[in-house]
Amino acid sequence: MCAKNNQTDKPSLIKSVLTSRCPHCREGALFIYPNPYKLKTTMRMYEHCPVCGQKYEIETGFFFGTGYISYALSVAYLFTFFLAWHLVFGLSVMDSSIFQCLAAGAFTIVLLQPLLQRLSRSIWIAIFVHYDPEWRNKPAQPKTIEPAAN
Repeated sequence: MCAKNNQTDKPSLIKSVLTSRCPHCREGALFIYPNPYKLKTTMRMYEHCPVCGQKYEIETGFFFGTGYISYALSVAYLFTFFLAWHLVFGLSVMDSSIFQCLAAGAFTIVLLQPLLQRLSRSIWIAIFVHYDPEWRNKPAQPKTIEPAAN
């Protein structure tokens, strides 16, 4: 017997991050164009979630922090890549294997960069905007940040 996916079930955070969905409702798309390799439109995002109305750029420059996430993802990928290369082919400074590994790693990280940029934005916004199970019952309002009192 198959279990039904009930609308009251909390959608997966990991799935919503990997598929670039709104962290507030986990349904609306973050990016206007689904193809990350159409380079002119790779990073074009909706201003608000098309489903729940959550504002994506919470404050000016909000997504500057994604550089740290992208850097961490790139380092983790390259570490894994070099480790796998070492286990499969071996690395040595005596022959050209280290240079082949560096060239292959650089080539693949450049190819993966549009995906890593999108993933880092998705992770960054998911850190600051949390899922609201009652979002359907609330009117769509942009979230504001109150200035600090002096």
